Amino acid sequence: MARTVEVPEYGVQDSVRVDPSRTALIIGDMQNDFVKEPGALVVPSAQRTIPAIRNLLDLAREAEMRVVFVQDTHRDGDPEWEIWGEHCREGSWGWQVVEELAPGEDDPTIRKPRYDAFYGTQLEHMLRVWGVDTLIICGTVANICVHYTASSAAMRWFNVIVPKDCISSFNDFDMEASLSQTASLLGEVTSSEHIRIGEPETEEFYRSKLEEAAARERGQ
Repeated sequence: MARTVEVPEYGVQDSVRVDPSRTALIIGDMQNDFVKEPGALVVPSAQRTIPAIRNLLDLAREAEMRVVFVQDTHRDGDPEWEIWGEHCREGSWGWQVVEELAPGEDDPTIRKPRYDAFYGTQLEHMLRVWGVDTLIICGTVANICVHYTASSAAMRWFNVIVPKDCISSFNDFDMEASLSQTASLLGEVTSSEHIRIGEPETEEFYRSKLEEAAARERGQ
């Protein structure tokens, strides 16, 4: 039986500035199986997020900011197929990143076996080597792979930014629940047009709630 649930208010930032030398754009699971018909698990609103993600991707490349693509990747015998059915078989059309967001030659791609892009991958090592401490996380599905990657990033003390027009979900409830949790516990929710990629010498950059608290303790 369907129930109506009122979504509590949560913060949506109208301006977030990031330092391109310390930030990475994470584009997760924007693969044909999730985005394009006749994909195996098409998310209804995923196609509509492509222009906003593409714009952020272009800005990141212009600023020489790190970009990481994440691909859901499975093979025969993967237990996840028992939950969702066969999808994102490695090497298949459905596994490939959509043409509009195709990774460039220099863009690293992480192949992940589960929802969390940090689980069983080299993502954290890669980010630490680069000196990255802030992640802009885009992709699908909002309450599954996006959310668990954002949560895992926050648990590792990365600053997390989720642009809500760059993520998608199977329904509105899942989207709002994920955004509420993100804004309350994990990082900042904003829109892609409100993300400013600045120059380190001149801009005041985004600081997580933890960083702000530490700065107050130091009197900064």
